[in-house]
Amino acid sequence: MAITREQVERTAALSYLELEPAELETFTVQLSAILDYMSQLDELDTSDVAPMSHSTLGEHVERTWREDAVRPSLGQEAATANAPEKFRGFFKVPSVITRPSSE
Repeated sequence: MAITREQVERTAALSYLELEPAELETFTVQLSAILDYMSQLDELDTSDVAPMSHSTLGEHVERTWREDAVRPSLGQEAATANAPEKFRGFFKVPSVITRPSSE
């Protein structure tokens, strides 16, 4: 399944990524190769394979689950100590709801 350059451009735009023409070509080739590789899974007979409800259930479940324990939190001051910007003890981040005007 090939992905088109237009699909890569659209995905980049939705992700607010600016790609150079060479990068568009590279990602188009790479993403097409990934989709071709994944399409090989369609050739497998999975009719006898039970659906999974969780990827960590199985023989190593003791490594993935732990008892919940109340522990002290890091605290706002320590958590935001290295933040590029902070406001009243919180991380200050750009808005994801509004897009800056390109005027």
